[in-house]
Amino acid sequence: MKNERHAKILELISKYDIDTQEMLLEKLREEGFVVTQATVSRDIKELNIVKTSMKNFGYKYAVKSVSEERPSAKYANILREAAQSVTSAMNLVIVKTYAGMADASAAAIDLMWHYDILGSIAGDDTIFVATSDVASAENLARKINEVLGHKN
Repeated sequence: MKNERHAKILELISKYDIDTQEMLLEKLREEGFVVTQATVSRDIKELNIVKTSMKNFGYKYAVKSVSEERPSAKYANILREAAQSVTSAMNLVIVKTYAGMADASAAAIDLMWHYDILGSIAGDDTIFVATSDVASAENLARKINEVLGHKN
Protein backbone atom coordinates (compact mmCIF):
# COMPACT_ATOMS: atom_id res chain seq x y z
CA MET A 1 0.00 0.00 0.00
CA LYS A 2 2.84 2.38 0.82
CA ASN A 3 4.48 1.86 -2.60
CA GLU A 4 1.14 2.48 -4.32
CA ARG A 5 0.63 5.67 -2.30
CA HIS A 6 4.16 6.84 -3.07
CA ALA A 7 3.60 6.16 -6.77
CA LYS A 8 0.34 8.13 -6.65
CA ILE A 9 2.04 11.06 -4.88
CA LEU A 10 4.71 11.19 -7.60
CA GLU A 11 2.03 11.07 -10.25
CA LEU A 12 -0.02 13.82 -8.59
CA ILE A 13 2.86 16.26 -8.12
CA SER A 14 3.91 15.75 -11.73
CA LYS A 15 0.35 16.31 -12.97
CA TYR A 16 -0.78 19.21 -10.73
CA ASP A 17 0.79 22.31 -9.17
CA ILE A 18 0.40 21.15 -5.57
CA ASP A 19 1.72 23.68 -3.08
CA THR A 20 0.53 22.43 0.32
CA GLN A 21 0.31 19.17 2.20
CA GLU A 22 -3.42 19.80 2.58
CA MET A 23 -3.85 19.98 -1.20
CA LEU A 24 -1.86 16.77 -1.63
CA LEU A 25 -3.92 15.10 1.10
CA GLU A 26 -7.13 16.15 -0.67
CA LYS A 27 -5.92 14.79 -4.04
CA LEU A 28 -4.91 11.50 -2.42
CA ARG A 29 -8.34 11.18 -0.80
CA GLU A 30 -9.99 11.89 -4.18
CA GLU A 31 -7.96 8.95 -5.52
CA GLY A 32 -9.23 6.68 -2.73
CA PHE A 33 -6.28 6.78 -0.34
CA VAL A 34 -7.27 7.11 3.33
CA VAL A 35 -4.30 8.92 4.89
CA THR A 36 -3.54 11.46 7.59
CA GLN A 37 -1.56 14.67 7.30
CA ALA A 38 1.23 13.06 9.35
CA THR A 39 1.48 10.21 6.82
CA VAL A 40 1.64 12.67 3.93
CA SER A 41 4.36 14.59 5.75
CA ARG A 42 6.44 11.40 6.19
CA ASP A 43 5.86 10.43 2.55
CA ILE A 44 7.10 13.84 1.38
CA LYS A 45 10.30 13.36 3.37
CA GLU A 46 10.83 9.76 2.23
CA LEU A 47 10.28 10.64 -1.43
CA ASN A 48 12.73 13.55 -1.21
CA ILE A 49 10.06 16.03 -2.29
CA VAL A 50 10.85 19.73 -1.95
CA LYS A 51 9.11 22.99 -2.79
CA THR A 52 10.33 24.69 -5.95
CA SER A 53 9.40 28.04 -7.43
CA MET A 54 6.93 28.12 -10.32
CA LYS A 55 7.52 30.22 -13.43
CA ASN A 56 4.66 32.62 -12.77
CA PHE A 57 4.58 32.87 -8.97
CA GLY A 58 4.49 30.81 -5.82
CA TYR A 59 5.86 27.37 -5.06
CA LYS A 60 4.91 23.77 -5.74
CA TYR A 61 6.07 20.34 -4.70
CA ALA A 62 8.66 18.63 -6.88
CA VAL A 63 11.16 15.83 -6.50
CA LYS A 64 14.82 16.69 -6.02
CA SER A 65 17.01 15.82 -8.98
CA VAL A 66 18.59 12.41 -8.87
CA SER A 67 21.94 11.42 -10.32
CA GLU A 68 22.28 8.95 -13.16
CA GLU A 69 24.62 6.67 -11.25
CA ARG A 70 22.35 6.16 -8.22
CA PRO A 71 18.66 6.23 -9.15
CA SER A 72 16.42 6.79 -6.18
CA ALA A 73 15.51 3.59 -4.42
CA LYS A 74 11.87 4.71 -4.20
CA TYR A 75 11.56 5.18 -7.96
CA ALA A 76 13.38 1.92 -8.60
CA ASN A 77 10.96 0.14 -6.24
CA ILE A 78 7.99 1.63 -8.08
CA LEU A 79 9.37 0.32 -11.38
CA ARG A 80 10.17 -3.11 -9.96
CA GLU A 81 6.64 -3.40 -8.54
CA ALA A 82 4.88 -2.20 -11.69
CA ALA A 83 6.89 -2.89 -14.86
CA GLN A 84 6.72 -6.19 -16.69
CA SER A 85 8.78 -5.62 -19.82
CA VAL A 86 10.88 -2.98 -21.56
CA THR A 87 11.81 -2.81 -25.24
CA SER A 88 13.09 -0.18 -27.62
CA ALA A 89 11.85 0.45 -31.14
CA MET A 90 13.59 3.13 -33.15
CA ASN A 91 13.72 6.19 -30.87
CA LEU A 92 10.96 4.90 -28.54
CA VAL A 93 11.11 2.88 -25.36
CA ILE A 94 7.97 0.86 -24.66
CA VAL A 95 7.32 -0.23 -21.08
CA LYS A 96 4.52 -2.67 -20.28
CA THR A 97 3.18 -2.49 -16.72
CA TYR A 98 0.50 -4.10 -14.65
CA ALA A 99 -2.95 -2.56 -15.23
CA GLY A 100 -3.28 0.90 -13.71
CA MET A 101 0.43 1.31 -13.00
CA ALA A 102 1.67 3.06 -16.15
CA ASP A 103 1.20 6.64 -14.83
CA ALA A 104 3.25 6.05 -11.70
CA SER A 105 5.93 4.16 -13.62
CA ALA A 106 6.15 6.92 -16.23
CA ALA A 107 6.56 9.51 -13.49
CA ALA A 108 9.38 7.45 -11.96
CA ILE A 109 11.10 7.04 -15.34
CA ASP A 110 10.74 10.75 -16.12
CA LEU A 111 12.22 11.70 -12.75
CA MET A 112 15.09 9.20 -12.88
CA TRP A 113 16.23 9.84 -16.46
CA HIS A 114 14.71 13.22 -17.38
CA TYR A 115 17.84 14.27 -19.30
CA ASP A 116 17.46 11.32 -21.74
CA ILE A 117 13.77 11.84 -22.46
CA LEU A 118 12.03 14.13 -24.96
CA GLY A 119 8.59 13.18 -23.65
CA SER A 120 6.47 10.29 -22.47
CA ILE A 121 2.87 9.14 -22.70
CA ALA A 122 1.31 6.70 -20.25
CA GLY A 123 -1.89 4.75 -20.75
CA ASP A 124 -3.31 2.19 -18.35
CA ASP A 125 -0.61 -0.44 -18.78
CA THR A 126 1.74 0.91 -21.45
CA ILE A 127 4.26 3.76 -21.56
CA PHE A 128 5.80 5.25 -24.70
CA VAL A 129 8.98 7.19 -24.00
CA ALA A 130 10.44 9.27 -26.84
CA THR A 131 14.19 9.85 -27.04
CA SER A 132 16.23 11.83 -29.53
CA ASP A 133 17.62 8.84 -31.44
CA VAL A 134 17.87 5.06 -31.64
CA ALA A 135 21.03 4.85 -29.51
CA SER A 136 19.41 6.91 -26.73
CA ALA A 137 16.34 4.66 -26.74
CA GLU A 138 18.48 1.52 -26.54
CA ASN A 139 20.54 3.05 -23.71
CA LEU A 140 17.43 4.08 -21.76
CA ALA A 141 15.84 0.64 -22.22
CA ARG A 142 19.09 -0.92 -20.95
CA LYS A 143 19.07 1.35 -17.86
CA ILE A 144 15.44 0.52 -17.06
CA ASN A 145 16.07 -3.19 -17.54
CA GLU A 146 19.05 -2.96 -15.16
CA VAL A 147 16.80 -1.45 -12.48
CA LEU A 148 14.27 -4.22 -13.09
CA GLY A 149 16.98 -6.88 -12.87
CA HIS A 150 16.25 -8.11 -16.41
CA LYS A 151 19.03 -9.49 -18.58
CA ASN A 152 19.44 -7.56 -21.82
